[in-house]
Amino acid sequence: MLHYNKNSLQAIIMTGLFTALIYLGIFIFRIPIPALVGRPFIHFGNTLAILAVLFLGLRNGALAGIIGLGGFDILNGYALTSWLTMLEIAIVAIVVSSIMKLMRYNDSKRNITIIAVAAGALKIITSYCTSIAEALMVGTSFKAAIVASFFSLPATVINSISTAICVPLLYFLLKRIFKTIGRRHS
Repeated sequence: MLHYNKNSLQAIIMTGLFTALIYLGIFIFRIPIPALVGRPFIHFGNTLAILAVLFLGLRNGALAGIIGLGGFDILNGYALTSWLTMLEIAIVAIVVSSIMKLMRYNDSKRNITIIAVAAGALKIITSYCTSIAEALMVGTSFKAAIVASFFSLPATVINSISTAICVPLLYFLLKRIFKTIGRRHS
């Protein structure tokens, strides 16, 4: 985690930067996947949201994820279900932050990999629940919603695998960059 007051100008700027990166991580790189429920696609927004929580902490990281992912949904035809996306990222942020706290903020390669895999697995669960809610919102029966949501998971599974792989790689690269920048400004 970056070490500064979460209300400082630096924290606000970093939160805004991560928000923009999350939005762009979805907007620029998006591959639609056919599904029975919703309009899922492969993207890097989840990976970047996890990184935001790891670097900015629960409050600012969740805020960046909620605004980045939720804002994308609102501005790109998913407004009716954007609240589900925001709820999902809040849950994932709380879990990631809790795991990091349980690990006493030790960001070893092993621990960051565990967090990335846990976040990816949790995203599969939350996305499945979100798909069920989306199906129910349009009048699908509960049984049909469960089945259709299950068959709509391929994009989520790909995104989750991507998160599990990319978070550790990007975390340590960004950590090195932030340290270099921090030394220049000290």
